[in-house]
Amino acid sequence: MASVIAVCVSKEKGERKVPVPRVELVVGHGIEGDAHAGDWHRQVSLLASESIAKMRALGLDVSSGDFAENITTAGIELIALRVGDWLAIADTLLEITQIGKECHSRCAIYHQAGDCVMPKEGIFVRVLRGGTIKPGDGITQVSTEIGSPAGGES
Repeated sequence: MASVIAVCVSKEKGERKVPVPRVELVVGHGIEGDAHAGDWHRQVSLLASESIAKMRALGLDVSSGDFAENITTAGIELIALRVGDWLAIADTLLEITQIGKECHSRCAIYHQAGDCVMPKEGIFVRVLRGGTIKPGDGITQVSTEIGSPAGGES
């Protein structure tokens, strides 16, 4: 079963995020108290623990939050999802808005390893239904149709 491994926040953009016990997602905004929250399409970022493991295999000492991701996942192939797909995590409902991102300035991880997984394997979502997310919560891909099992609205 797909699940949340860690939830992370940062006060400033451009820095690694710090794991916290739980995060509160706000509709149309993102994670309360996170620097990347706001009225835009990349309110929350997700990265698979399997992607982080690839960077560890290159010799880097990295873990959840080091790629500035808000939610670290396990057991779900994030890059196989499509823009417009919905994910339910705990009571929240998230819409995928972007897969990967352009890395304008090479981050410290890129300079250490010669590569970085976030631009290719990270995904971004907007919050359709808010709530609390914590490590151990399950992740489910749900129908995007109104009246779906998730009860989502757009």
